[in-house]
Amino acid sequence: VDFKKALEILKQQQKKTQQKELIDTIMQDVVKGKSLFEAIRDTGKFSNYEFFSIKIGEETRRLEAVLQQLYVYFDKKIKMRRQLVSVLAYPILVLGLVFGALYFMLNHVVPMFANIFKQFDKELPDITKYVLWLSDNFRTIALVIFAIVAGVILIHKSLKDTEQYRKVTTKVALKIPFFGKLLRQIYITRFCQTMSLLLSAKTPLIESLDLVQKMISFYPIEKSLDTIKKEVLKGALFSTSLAKHSIYDYKLLSMVSVGEQINRLDEMFEKLAHQYEEETEHKTKMLGVVLDPLLIVIIGSVVGFVLIAMYVPMFELTKVITPG
Repeated sequence: VDFKKALEILKQQQKKTQQKELIDTIMQDVVKGKSLFEAIRDTGKFSNYEFFSIKIGEETRRLEAVLQQLYVYFDKKIKMRRQLVSVLAYPILVLGLVFGALYFMLNHVVPMFANIFKQFDKELPDITKYVLWLSDNFRTIALVIFAIVAGVILIHKSLKDTEQYRKVTTKVALKIPFFGKLLRQIYITRFCQTMSLLLSAKTPLIESLDLVQKMISFYPIEKSLDTIKKEVLKGALFSTSLAKHSIYDYKLLSMVSVGEQINRLDEMFEKLAHQYEEETEHKTKMLGVVLDPLLIVIIGSVVGFVLIAMYVPMFELTKVITPG
């Protein structure tokens, strides 16, 4: 089946108009003489990983094999995304309910208690004063938080492509407990998948590293490859150059070293990708296991804090009203 026929079949299978229009655009460009890589790239709808993979397949005349590997990649990516959504959906829902409950308590329950306290000229505990202050200034605090979040988003959009910003934000993200390790694992997995794809397509090592640098948008890997390419060109071992960068762990370094010795780097990267995928899946499941009890503690702490702040002075007032 030629490209045009394959794209027509693919178009007919789509239910959404937007997807049909996208495939139609690609099909028209291919008919006009563009390569599939150029047609996909020019839509602006695909990532570097996706259209560079197609380019490799076309250049090495292994497009069918590359498309099959991309199918496996996307299948795993979709499963991972669904797993993350299922893990995070409950915590996000619970946090939403917590904020809703907090809003209700600070705007309706606390003011009722405040009116009662005003009727008695009695010194209130510091914890109660703090909650009353939160209640009085809740809207102002909410506006300030909203302004800060909006400011952070705007700053991120304006600076996200600058090297210094990417360097700092990635460094901070990697230091976040658990999430940092998970983030690193995800990108190392992608690095191994990409290297496996490129090397199995008989792409030379230097060209593979150059393409990986364009395909993976993760600063530590991108930056490390600048040095690694130069050293490999000078005759250094690939594994030796990798070892100079902390983003690559011992398992990756040792297997790459073995792959170099037996001239089977593509197979080693395929095995590494599979192992890292399993580890990432396990860590994602563990994320749900950790978040559930943590959220229960947070919810209990927030609600308990407000209730204690309101009821401690109420007990004192009860003693005043009913002496002896």
